[in-house]
Amino acid sequence: MKISVLASGSSGNATYVETNKRHILIDAGLSGKKIEALMNSIGKSLKDVDSLLITHEHTDHCKGAGVLARRYGMDLYANEGTWKAMENKLGKIPLEQKHVFKEGQVLTLDDLDIESFGVSHDARQPQFYEMHHDGKSFAIVTDTGYVSPRVEGIIKDADAYLFECNHDVEMLRMGMYPWPLKQRILSDTGHLSNEDGANALMDVIGNHTKKIYLGHLSRENNVKELAHLTVDHIMRAHDLAVDHDFYLYDTDPEQATSLAEL
Repeated sequence: MKISVLASGSSGNATYVETNKRHILIDAGLSGKKIEALMNSIGKSLKDVDSLLITHEHTDHCKGAGVLARRYGMDLYANEGTWKAMENKLGKIPLEQKHVFKEGQVLTLDDLDIESFGVSHDARQPQFYEMHHDGKSFAIVTDTGYVSPRVEGIIKDADAYLFECNHDVEMLRMGMYPWPLKQRILSDTGHLSNEDGANALMDVIGNHTKKIYLGHLSRENNVKELAHLTVDHIMRAHDLAVDHDFYLYDTDPEQATSLAEL
């Protein structure tokens, strides 16, 4: 299984996963043109993508989904709540390309098994995914106010994670956002802070874990260096062997990570 975080942040999200038989996207929160450019930057083309999975209806996760589905004939997967919430945003999608992927189920696409799980976020029915292929697993967990024991059990000891480190709490508190928005972000249906992300990761990583991508950083309330240093410091303080047993990788809203094989 090969993975690339094409874009991750409050302005847009898309992740590419490839196996021998399948090429999929998780989320399409940017324009079709931008996603095509990001795919090309890792030596891939949207023409090869057969399926697109949507996590929830917020624009930074589904903005380009309708365009991509129509232009490239991709099968589009989301749960019932997300379909109802985003259908008017996408435009007309051919019926044969629309698929319901229920929360808590496993979708098998040839040599790729995809497990869905619900998270705590202020969307209609947000769900994220863990990909399984040939004994390897890759879990995506962003857009959640906290990580429940149920989710921890599902994603425990994955080979790779894309994990939310949305904000630095002090930057958020001192920033320009109105107080109701700050409350929403800090709530149990908001987003994980750098500290929250680090603590949740320490509860789920295991001997198989080799790659951790720090994702969904806020443009206004975080910076890469701070997120990375915070997670690194907390993990080292708990005697975890960062940069030895596993590695932390930064993500970017404009630049794809290198295509990595698990």
